[in-house]
Amino acid sequence: MSPSKNTSPVATPAQRHAGLRVIAIYEIIKTLCLVLVAMAAFHLDRQQNFERLVHWLEHLSLADSNGLRWKLVGLLQDFGPSRFVAIGAVALGYAVLFGIEGIGLWMGKHWAEWFTVIATGSLIPLELYETLHHFGWLKLATLVGNVAIIIYLVRIAMQPRASR
Repeated sequence: MSPSKNTSPVATPAQRHAGLRVIAIYEIIKTLCLVLVAMAAFHLDRQQNFERLVHWLEHLSLADSNGLRWKLVGLLQDFGPSRFVAIGAVALGYAVLFGIEGIGLWMGKHWAEWFTVIATGSLIPLELYETLHHFGWLKLATLVGNVAIIIYLVRIAMQPRASR
């Protein structure tokens, strides 16, 4: 009779490390995207740059996208250049938050696991509302992905430190 193998569903340290690294990369990608959004928003706060973008969009010729283009032009004109400073500041704030999460997870810090759970979990109600009232496949995928990240990180963070 052969000895029984341990078939516990608990991930090995190498698997946990890999999972944390994947989430860290995801957080860093979000950080970089938000920094780009912030840079663009801060650039659009100047009246001349704003008017140039609106003019470019008005004269852009894209088949089957006229409705979307005019909605975007209208939205930009409603915002005006002054609101882009606020958009840039919010994007930069989230970039800092996601950057802290990503670096902490990459380094395997226990506090980063809980920090990410709390920060990501705080956005779940908003994501759920948006998904239910303005459905989109990308919104649903983001919601499901963030819930999976929270569940994974809570399971990892709840393990005794000695087994980590």
